[in-house]
Amino acid sequence: MITVKCAKCKGKIFKYQKVGKGQLWHCWKSRIIEDYSVRDGKKVRCRCDNLIGVEQGKWIKMRQHSFTYSGTITRK
Repeated sequence: MITVKCAKCKGKIFKYQKVGKGQLWHCWKSRIIEDYSVRDGKKVRCRCDNLIGVEQGKWIKMRQHSFTYSGTITRK
């Protein structure tokens, strides 16, 4: 379980079940456990209005350098 935070204000965006190692390029909607984000159409934003990603079907394509994350990653 990892916690995704805004790179600008350090506010929580969501808790996510990440599987496997590597970068967080997109987040599957079905693996989001808790969602603190603000939705503006297909845009996913932090409460401080920082654009975090864009919804694209079953996942959210994440904007690199607009977020940070910490926690334990599940290995396959």
